[in-house]
Amino acid sequence: MPALKLRVEVERLRLSAPFRISGFVFEEQEVVVVTLDDGEHRGRGEASGVYYLGDTALTMVAEIEAARGAIEKGIERKALQQLLPPGGARNAVDCALWELDARRLGVAVWELAKIEAPKPLVTTFTLGADAPAAMAAGAHKFAQAKSLKLKLTGDLKDDIERVRAVRAARPEVWMGVDANQGYGIDSLGSLMGVLESANVSLLEQPLKRGREADLDGFKSKIPIAADESVLKLADIAGLVGRFNVVNIKLDKCGGLTEGLAMAHEARRLGLGVMVGNMVGTSLAMAPAFVLGQLCDVVDLDGPIFLAKDRTPSMTYTNGSAWSGEQVWGGTHA
Repeated sequence: MPALKLRVEVERLRLSAPFRISGFVFEEQEVVVVTLDDGEHRGRGEASGVYYLGDTALTMVAEIEAARGAIEKGIERKALQQLLPPGGARNAVDCALWELDARRLGVAVWELAKIEAPKPLVTTFTLGADAPAAMAAGAHKFAQAKSLKLKLTGDLKDDIERVRAVRAARPEVWMGVDANQGYGIDSLGSLMGVLESANVSLLEQPLKRGREADLDGFKSKIPIAADESVLKLADIAGLVGRFNVVNIKLDKCGGLTEGLAMAHEARRLGLGVMVGNMVGTSLAMAPAFVLGQLCDVVDLDGPIFLAKDRTPSMTYTNGSAWSGEQVWGGTHA
């Protein structure tokens, strides 16, 4: 492999409005952007890290800088999986290598990944946890949405009102809810009855990471997705019998290489597959868009919450997301 020049930058992204989930309120997000250049071609990757694991811009930069020598010697994607652990740092470098390799070969990343030509993906549009009336207004604001995802807080009474208000506002849409670890097994049954009556199609991460065994024997008519409970490929086997869907995020698993492997393994074990995102620009969403071609549920609305996205950017039309090769992963320099 030819030698590479590595550039690592930290960018601060402002959100257009505060965004609330269980236990957190986000107003901005620092991301790490990696560029790899071989003198003729370049590849880029963006990562936000995993906030609940302490994976910050500072720690990501430190991890990448510690591996600079090995990376600049001309590392391959397979070797990178051993050089860096799962997380944001590896994600940024891995995605940069995918784009670099695609440009060297004169193909698109989806061709390199041996998947079918991409199509627009129906994506969820996410409503941050707020007063029920405000969330209902937000549901109307996302007029093009065919799918909505509601953030809950773990306050059962308030969450019930949130679900009912949004369903009343948008009776026609597919709807999922994300508890972000806000519930315990004792209160989960009460929530499930409300979700069923509101025709909710997916419940994401109801219990805290580490409490997965509490779901043993729990019966649910609504599919339950693992998010914080599944970070990487090795975690998937432990989900069988407890969860129905795996939410893959490139910042968690460390890039498109492992993300693709996770999607195939989840299918092999009979689990559904979802692709999600941490907050980021279209540069972060584009590799996940490639992975999304293999998924049942797609949550790639991150850029719509930013005060400013990159140009060129992903587009959102009629409830679907589209990332052209000019955004990332194409044959253009």
